[in-house]
Amino acid sequence: MTVPSPSEAVAKVANVAVATQASAKDFKKESTAARFLGAGTAGIAELMIFHPVDTTAKRLMSNQGKIISAAQLNQVVFKDKAHASVGGRFFSLFPGLGYAAAYKVLQRVYKYGGQPFARDYLAKHYGDGFDRTFGKGNGKAIMHATAGSLVGIGEIVLLPLDVLKIKRQTNPEAFRGRGLFKIIADEGFGLYRGWGWTAARNAPGSFALFGGSAAAKEYLYKLTDYNTASWSQNFVASIAGASASLIVSAPLDVIKTRIQNRNFENPESGFRIVSNMAKHEGFGSFFKGLTPKLLMTGPKLVFSFWLAQTLIPAFNKVM
Repeated sequence: MTVPSPSEAVAKVANVAVATQASAKDFKKESTAARFLGAGTAGIAELMIFHPVDTTAKRLMSNQGKIISAAQLNQVVFKDKAHASVGGRFFSLFPGLGYAAAYKVLQRVYKYGGQPFARDYLAKHYGDGFDRTFGKGNGKAIMHATAGSLVGIGEIVLLPLDVLKIKRQTNPEAFRGRGLFKIIADEGFGLYRGWGWTAARNAPGSFALFGGSAAAKEYLYKLTDYNTASWSQNFVASIAGASASLIVSAPLDVIKTRIQNRNFENPESGFRIVSNMAKHEGFGSFFKGLTPKLLMTGPKLVFSFWLAQTLIPAFNKVM
């Protein structure tokens, strides 16, 4: 029996280690119906459970002063219903539910259902390039993150629904009795105000969301096929991705929200908002609402991302 030299032994171990890492171009394609059905179900479930949480976070981010008392916090969160009954205050957190439903379901179908299409395209045409540049395993995780980033940038097509949802949540007087079609006719492309800041926020945010999840599956669970992850593995991966996404996108999310919640006739540029925030509120203002987002909006994103990652492969097996 020939005993390999130390260098040969190291080379064999390295080859085995490389072989256990998934190539970026190796993927299993889910059906289109499974992708959209899984993503849509996740969006509907998220909306029903977390819309009040989203309203609270948006109102805290839109507040431009310091909250120094419980009474002031109550006023910021519940606005004109601050002194209403418990039930009245709770239902005041559901403004713009129609816009929210349209936006949230379309957003989740587009992002969670669309990212696999971008991933498939990158794997087919650039999979070898990702492997050569970053190494097997690393390349696959980064490719998933890149696909998420590309889809995140394209999400600006849904911006008008997001604008209307946020205004209903934080500045309902901007509507003044106007219906949806009247607002669209009056404002036109003004509903895309802040699209650049939105794209700048979505690109790193979606990169971190899908990249964090892929990294957990790649390095923590050593999965070669991410679709084989169990529900618990998907849950941990979703926590990793959602946490990274919220932290990375926090400053630009505050700017985007302030651009979008202004009155239609009194817009303010993103750069002016940045200047005023830095001058009057300090650096910490760029992370306003981060704590409630991590504690409340974070679980919302974790929940929907986990559900989508679990349901898409499940639906694919039965369809």
